[in-house]
Amino acid sequence: MRTIPLTLTLTGLMAAATAASANPPHSITLTPIGTYASGVFDQGAAEIVAHDPKTQRLFVVNANDATVDVLNITDPTDPTKIGTIDVTAFGTVANSVAIHGTLVAVAVQNEEKTEPGRVVFFDTDLNFLASVEVGAQPDMLAFTPNGRHVVVANEGEPNDDYTIDPEGSVSIIDLRRARGGRELPLSVRTATCTRFNDVVLDPSIRIFGPGATVAQDLEPEYITLSDDSRTAWVTCQEANAIAIIDIRSAEVLDLVGLGFKDHSLPGNGLDASDRDGAINIANWPVLGMYLPDAIASYRVGAHTFLVTANEGDTRDYDGFSEEARMGSLPLDPVIFPDAAVLQEDANLGRLLTSTVMGLNPVTGYYEELYSVGARSFSIWTATGRQVYDSGDEFEMITAAMFPDGFNASNTNNNFDNRSDDKGPEPEGVVIGRLYGRTYAFIGLERVGGVMVYDITNPFAAFFVDYVNLRDFATDVESPEAGDLGPEGLVFIEAKDSPNGKPLLVTGNEVSGTTTVFEINRIVGR
Repeated sequence: MRTIPLTLTLTGLMAAATAASANPPHSITLTPIGTYASGVFDQGAAEIVAHDPKTQRLFVVNANDATVDVLNITDPTDPTKIGTIDVTAFGTVANSVAIHGTLVAVAVQNEEKTEPGRVVFFDTDLNFLASVEVGAQPDMLAFTPNGRHVVVANEGEPNDDYTIDPEGSVSIIDLRRARGGRELPLSVRTATCTRFNDVVLDPSIRIFGPGATVAQDLEPEYITLSDDSRTAWVTCQEANAIAIIDIRSAEVLDLVGLGFKDHSLPGNGLDASDRDGAINIANWPVLGMYLPDAIASYRVGAHTFLVTANEGDTRDYDGFSEEARMGSLPLDPVIFPDAAVLQEDANLGRLLTSTVMGLNPVTGYYEELYSVGARSFSIWTATGRQVYDSGDEFEMITAAMFPDGFNASNTNNNFDNRSDDKGPEPEGVVIGRLYGRTYAFIGLERVGGVMVYDITNPFAAFFVDYVNLRDFATDVESPEAGDLGPEGLVFIEAKDSPNGKPLLVTGNEVSGTTTVFEINRIVGR
């Protein structure tokens, strides 16, 4: 457990959170009870998952086929495919799915990803209702809690040559005139960041694409919404930022830089090399760029907190790439007098870094070193102040529980394979309130599995459980390999569950499996 020191402006928040969080009277664990296997390996056959409690169906994005598989989980021990939503008439890639009431919304990417995409609506009986144009590369969407709007993160990545770079944006689809789910007169407003193009931003917000404006470089990735349906928080992953959006006015209120993680501090270590032949989680003179993918939110008293999975992602295209290995950088000899040792492959030489960060353009030397991702999850206030980070616990826990598979990738079983890149790569996160406490479930994209943390007190979260169904001794392409590459997660409350117990569902993009976990209470632990 690690608490990050804050200014006195957060003293009241911390006191309120601590008062709301007594010593835990129990714990929980995840038990796998059912899996649907698509039989498709490493093709994104099971990515984002949505649940309809009325029909007890799961809607699972099959990204590359531009379809959504529909699974019946009336018996959650035997998920069964009963249908498919085909959106190939609207684009070539399905990126996200969400459900509210009888409405199903699917985000579909244009064949030319730099061109506007579409959101396509169906009912839960799979009947087409309507479609509407949104921004370029709609990557994630969500219904507001009141069901009046759909909020869409349009990532707007450049083409591979970096000759076309659309603006990232957030589309807000108004559903307030919809009648009974059958008539969908849709209107769309777009929240852009063009007004920030000439504004001095937090220096930790990464704006550096060749010739890019702020609006082009933000690339919205993932969304979480306030309980009152008025505010959206959107991760802008490559930019290391969160955009705060007023839904009613479709306006970006603020851009918040997330800062950097100091890997030289105790508890913030990382395994930096895939060439040392060992598990070596240590402190190094490196700053980690959080670059979060998924984001979720929850309330403690009157205050909203944000939870991010700090995966890390860079700009790496044929026309422009920021990626390099630290061993290739010219380091400042005064700041790094031991550069020759640091840059050995067994130390920092292999670690993935950004060439656009830390360079002194006058001397031509790098004065700071930046690694990609933070190998952790973080909790932030609604205004983007960090109150907790899991430090190096993900690597510590996976090393202890699966030493032979430590930092393996999701497409091979090679020991230590991802240590030089982004480690376990926390990507997805969902939050569940059950048994009087609040938990975060974080999927690790590379090594696999789900981390469970008690986040009832956001200033003092703590580890609860780690479940990984992967068999590291089995060929990854074998059905016996288990779940590989968890991407999307969904929490199902007991009242909405087919068996009356809380469930967690994971969509695993590499193994193409969708797995249902029952969440069991352990009293007295």
